[in-house]
Amino acid sequence: MIRDCFAGAIDRMAGHSKWANLPRREHVQARKRHQGAGPGSVLESVRYEGYGPGGAAVMVDCVTADRAYAAARVRAAFMQHGGHLGAQGSVSYLFNTVGLLTYPPGIDQEQLMRVALEAGAEDVVPNADRSVEVLADPLEFDTVRAVLTHGGFRPATAQVTQRAASSIELSGDSAERMMRLLVALEDLDEVRDVYSNVAISDEVLARL
Repeated sequence: MIRDCFAGAIDRMAGHSKWANLPRREHVQARKRHQGAGPGSVLESVRYEGYGPGGAAVMVDCVTADRAYAAARVRAAFMQHGGHLGAQGSVSYLFNTVGLLTYPPGIDQEQLMRVALEAGAEDVVPNADRSVEVLADPLEFDTVRAVLTHGGFRPATAQVTQRAASSIELSGDSAERMMRLLVALEDLDEVRDVYSNVAISDEVLARL
C-alpha cells in the first residue's frame, strides 16, 4: 500500500522545481532579513509576474519603499535575461499556497509518509535524489510540522510558500538563461522571494 502511494506521488510531482531548494537561496534570504527601510520610509509588499526564456512562469515578491523603482529594476532583469513582465494575474493562477516541509535523502520514506498523513498532510512527494517533500494546507502547517517533529522527523526546511501546479522543463541555452534570470532577480535588494514553474536538470544546475 505504501509503495503504491509513493508511485502515485511520483506522478504528481510535476510542480517540483529544484530552484526552490538551491542552497544559495538560504544565504541570500538570510541577508535580506536584516535589511530595513531608511528613516521615514514606508515599506510595502508588491508582486510582479512575468515569463522567462522558454515561456516559464516567474512570480517575484518584493518589499519596497518605491514601487516605480522596484518595477524598473525587476523589468530590467527580465529584459536582460530574455524574459518579460506580464500583467497582474498573468501567472499567479499557476501557483498554489502550500505548507512545505523538506527532508534530505536517506530519510525513512515509508515511516515519514505514515506519520505525515496521520498528522493531516495533504501529500508526500519523493524526489529523484531520494529527498522527500511533505505538503500541507497552510492552516494545518504548524500542526503537521509539530507532529512530525515530535515523531522524530524534524524537517530540513519548513515554510508556507508558493508551489507551481505543473512545471515546464527547460534544457540547453534556455535553461541556462532562465537560471541566470532567477539568480539576477533574487539578488535585487527589493526582492524577497522568487517562484517559478521551471524544471531544470541537475546537469545545468551543476554547471551554473
